[in-house]
Amino acid sequence: MESRAFVEELEAFVRARLAQWGEVTALGESAARSADISQLLQLALANEISVSELAAIWMPSTGEWDIKIALAEQAGDEAKHFRLVADRLTALGFALDAFTPPDENPLFAYLKSLRAPIERIAAGQFTLELLAYQVNETFIRYCEELGDRETVDLYRRVIQPEERRHHRRGRELLTTYATTAEAQQMAREAAARTIELAATVRQHTAERLGTRCFPGC
Repeated sequence: MESRAFVEELEAFVRARLAQWGEVTALGESAARSADISQLLQLALANEISVSELAAIWMPSTGEWDIKIALAEQAGDEAKHFRLVADRLTALGFALDAFTPPDENPLFAYLKSLRAPIERIAAGQFTLELLAYQVNETFIRYCEELGDRETVDLYRRVIQPEERRHHRRGRELLTTYATTAEAQQMAREAAARTIELAATVRQHTAERLGTRCFPGC
């Protein structure tokens, strides 16, 4: 399959799977929500540093210069998101010294295990960043309902545009490198496994927090 057609097909697959998440979230909107914004932003803090570290870990073993630079840019953006979310938490009265990142979850363990650049692009910038953008939209609506305009502005003005840019860069890189049947199969499997693991992790987190409206990476 021509690489552009493959990328379009893969994006349709990922969006269809994420739409199912949206249906589940909508069904749970009326449920009692026990998590406050500070608690949810601590989760965002853990996600942002985890993705920044992931991109940095992948860089040294990536030979393709355009992928390497994209990873470097992403690592910087996610680190910036960490700092901005930390500033918002401080404004809400949370002491950053009290933040303890959770243990590595199965999703990030899987992502760190990926070795082929095509798998990393498909799982990371292409799928994970699209996932993050979609679930952040739900989180933003939650913040709007709670009247937290500062958090809404942070996500609308900075985080979401950059998550969207990461995904678009993933599309470009997949178009460049997913040119063989083997590469396309590797990309397809990496994207599917990422969604599967992310769904499991988010389900466990939702049960713990009492809400499905929490931010992504």
